[in-house]
Amino acid sequence: MVFWIEVFASFLLMTGGLFILIGALGMVKLPDFYTRLHAPTKATTLGIGCILIASMALHALRGDGLSIHELVISLFLFITAPVSAYMVAKAALQRRTQLVEGTLNTEMSKNILERRPPGD
Repeated sequence: MVFWIEVFASFLLMTGGLFILIGALGMVKLPDFYTRLHAPTKATTLGIGCILIASMALHALRGDGLSIHELVISLFLFITAPVSAYMVAKAALQRRTQLVEGTLNTEMSKNILERRPPGD
């Protein structure tokens, strides 16, 4: 049984590392602000979540019981990441941050930046 928990924790650690790597590559490779915003909020949150679950499993295996620290970190991360991403995106819209051509429908991006309802 111990072996399978260690295998499960190893799988979670590898998966978490892969998600964090994908999030970091997304920050470097994606073309504009709005597409780059998804990299840390989606992939990195999943990566840290996997790593924290693996840590909780290994602490429980070691006999320390369920660690409250990992639960609090996970809760804080999963609550604050979407809220902060929303606030950063709203700030970028207020500053009228330009979109890269081809990442969003051109008419839609003009409507967003000019504050017009669709179809006008």
